[in-house]
Amino acid sequence: MPLWQRTAAGFLLGILAGVVVGPASAVWFKPLGDLYLNLVRMVVVPLVFFTIAASVATLAQAGNVARLGLRTLAWFVITSLIAVLVGFAFGHLVNPGLGLSNLPLGEVRPRAIPSPLEVIIGIVPTNPVKAFAEGNVLQILFFAGLVGGALVALGDKAAEVRRFVDGGAAVIFRITRWVLQLTPIGTFGLIAWVVGRYGLASLAPLAKFILAMYLACLFHIVVVYGGLIKAHGLSAGRFFRGVLPAQQMAFATSSSLATLPMTLRTAVERLGVPQAYASFAVPLGANVKMDGCGAIYPAIASIFIAQYFGLNLSLTQYVLIGLSAVLGSLGTAGVPGTSIVMLTLTLNTAGLPLEGIGYIVAIDRVVDMMRTATNVTGQVLVPVLVAKEEGILDEAVYGGTGQPAREPALAPAE
Repeated sequence: MPLWQRTAAGFLLGILAGVVVGPASAVWFKPLGDLYLNLVRMVVVPLVFFTIAASVATLAQAGNVARLGLRTLAWFVITSLIAVLVGFAFGHLVNPGLGLSNLPLGEVRPRAIPSPLEVIIGIVPTNPVKAFAEGNVLQILFFAGLVGGALVALGDKAAEVRRFVDGGAAVIFRITRWVLQLTPIGTFGLIAWVVGRYGLASLAPLAKFILAMYLACLFHIVVVYGGLIKAHGLSAGRFFRGVLPAQQMAFATSSSLATLPMTLRTAVERLGVPQAYASFAVPLGANVKMDGCGAIYPAIASIFIAQYFGLNLSLTQYVLIGLSAVLGSLGTAGVPGTSIVMLTLTLNTAGLPLEGIGYIVAIDRVVDMMRTATNVTGQVLVPVLVAKEEGILDEAVYGGTGQPAREPALAPAE
């Protein structure tokens, strides 16, 4: 039975268990989800280090790393801009803030928003060992990139280290495969807890806001992402079948980093992205590619808050919201609580009342599941598009008729 089918079964059983057991789900089922998340987080740091170091070394040898990096970042920005426009459209289509009053305020923990200079400085670790211990993925990415570049520069002098890095990548991939087989159990525990904790009655006051978010995210995934796939001459149906396991895991865990092992496996083994490139692009995307959290959510939430407080947004405010959403997702990479940080940044920039965050924070987990599924879909989409444009996509694997090569050939685009 394929993993995605087992995960879907765990998802449906989790909903049923949450409805039947109710709030006691936190005692009965949440530990299953927590154990699974701990296992996934256990492999994230070594996975990022070994795969990034090995992929940068391979890409640098092929002369592809700069071109692939720039093209990847360009698609990150383009799709994020489209996501903001989708958020605006569905915000006004559903009008989630009209007709509401006296909503209960939730607790909002204040979060410091770093300046762009602080973000850049923070990427460089003062102590790589501390970065590994704290799980600071952005600093690990930077350090691993330096290690990969040094392996290429030293050549045969670092042959033993290169073999160690390649071997480490193989070992962590094997451990990751074992951990991912537990996804159905983890999904069951997490979904049962969410359904049991919230219930349907608690979601009713903000049903229109939840509806706007889910419709916008689904439209962005199906129409925008699907349209870009078809525009590149690929099958949209095949893409969505391939990315489904990563979407399921993202929906259950509400974490791009926790989904990273599955996202990487999906891109390589189900959609034909060369491992050397996917190991570079997917971890980068897990930190900076946030179409759900960083683009659609701030756009709809800004409209909701403006409508709730009876404010009319000007054209200037729309532009400011769009720019802060797109650039902010890149500028707040690696900052914990991305969605709240992004919303705070957006509201500050547009001059909207920050206390509005307190009205929607209570249903943040329910919305976050769909936001994260959108994030992860985009994190797979961009490597597929770039690999197709560069002529390095294995279309036999993409079409489901081939197996990924152990060491995919990477050649410069003609």
